[in-house]
Amino acid sequence: DEVVDWLQTFTADLQTLVAVPAKTPLSGWRSRHGQTAEGAIESEQRIELAAPVVEFSEQGAHALGRAYWAEVERSTLGVVRSVACRGGVQLRLLGRGPALLQLGEPEVVASGSFVRCRYAITGGVLARRPQGDISFAQADGDRLELSSTIRDFVPTLGARQGEPHWTGALYDRLQSRLHVLISRRFFARLTRAARG
Repeated sequence: DEVVDWLQTFTADLQTLVAVPAKTPLSGWRSRHGQTAEGAIESEQRIELAAPVVEFSEQGAHALGRAYWAEVERSTLGVVRSVACRGGVQLRLLGRGPALLQLGEPEVVASGSFVRCRYAITGGVLARRPQGDISFAQADGDRLELSSTIRDFVPTLGARQGEPHWTGALYDRLQSRLHVLISRRFFARLTRAARG
């Protein structure tokens, strides 16, 4: 119970620290989170856009990836840093030590109405096994949207297959919430920058 209380207090403090300023409304904010029967995490956040935040090109797709990793560093006050390395990106505490997450090279897709920057999750302390991906996309379909998606990720801190869901409390209370908070800040920063 002490651990759960500490995590709740820490999460509340973290939310206050990285809260998106109220003057940055996020139109059409939607967030969903779930876990497959095998224990993999599926999480998606999206907003509607009034105008594109990046160009529909490979450069625009890369810009989404770079902007997200920069937001990770800003939102964690530099405690978690992205480090470019052979084969991709690593997230490390203070840029040192073992990788919290190891990600593959960015894979980009670009067309006249869609851009995506996707990173395969290839390992790290917070990944139970190399599986899944994180991606950032801007799509102009029925509506113009920006999204951040984690797909098929098996976190070390998550509930294990066949175990009660509460065994994943650390992931739910900390890692998952931090991703959602960073996504909100990522969206807010990009929409503010696009407005000039």
